[in-house]
Amino acid sequence: MKEYTDYSLLNHNTFGMDVKAKRYVEYDNEEELKAIIPTLSGEVLHIGGGSNLLFKGDFDGTVLHSAIKGIEELSGTQLSTFNFQLSTSEVLVRVGAGEVWDDFVAWAVDHGYGGVENLSLIPGEVGASAVQNIGAYGVEAKDVIALVEAMDLSNGQKRVFRTEECCYAYRQSIFKNELKGKYAITYVTYRLQKQPVLKLDYGNLKAVLEKNSQLSTVNCQLSIAQVRQAIIDIRNAKLPDPKVQGNAGSFFMNPVVSREKFLSIQKDYPQMPFYEVEGGVKIPAGWMIDQCGWKGKSLGRAAVHDKQALVLVNLGGATSDEILTLCHTICKDVKEKFGIDIHPEVNFI
Repeated sequence: MKEYTDYSLLNHNTFGMDVKAKRYVEYDNEEELKAIIPTLSGEVLHIGGGSNLLFKGDFDGTVLHSAIKGIEELSGTQLSTFNFQLSTSEVLVRVGAGEVWDDFVAWAVDHGYGGVENLSLIPGEVGASAVQNIGAYGVEAKDVIALVEAMDLSNGQKRVFRTEECCYAYRQSIFKNELKGKYAITYVTYRLQKQPVLKLDYGNLKAVLEKNSQLSTVNCQLSIAQVRQAIIDIRNAKLPDPKVQGNAGSFFMNPVVSREKFLSIQKDYPQMPFYEVEGGVKIPAGWMIDQCGWKGKSLGRAAVHDKQALVLVNLGGATSDEILTLCHTICKDVKEKFGIDIHPEVNFI
């Protein structure tokens, strides 16, 4: 366990905000977390890789961080403990919340287990995948999450949540809403496929695979390793490296509008990209921001990335106020042009 006071969070948020935490504690296992809980007072913030945070100033409380590691396949008595029935083509993999998310994806692909390859190179840690319900290229974490183990930060009691108890929706979960700040996730168990079913129809994934002559008419002839590499290539080409230029990845959520609203907008913008989803039609926020002329533009030291308008970047020394001003200005312009409210995916602290 590591514990510090007046601790710099500069290396714990990808936007590069140079702020401090009054107290910072990193724990290595559930026993250490349980021992920490009685010492908590005031405001408590549990962070992962800091890739979805914008600190507005110093944090006058305790910042917790999990360093719980480990990736293991469950079998035998372990499956009985969780009362799971698996088909012969499925495998359950239990992962420590402190594992880097993409390290787990790489592990799964290396073992030939499908289900998370479309989520390659998403920044952050495993625990955050269950909180944020991360998603990309037509796949969300909820599609593969089987169990979430967590500890109540008020009394140290452990609870196991099944997927249906997590209230998952687009970038939402019970851990972001009703139970926000009340539990620390310790392990996440994923249900993966030994005979992967590929999902290639989202965004430009299929086009990239076809260009690389990797896509045959039969999906099973394409490996999950090839899908993972294609997604890594796409993300590297359009997303900035936070080590070079501070950012939090996708800053805005893609709005879902009614079919009537979509058809109304489509009359003026027939080339508008869209995705049919449950509850309506999803319109890419990045496309709307681009149509408003913001791609590559800046306000002070905050800017919209020149290759992906969904990403806001710190040009160097930007304050949280500068980034928030840019955010609010973009939201206002999108509302005026399309009549649609877009909302940040990033959490403001």
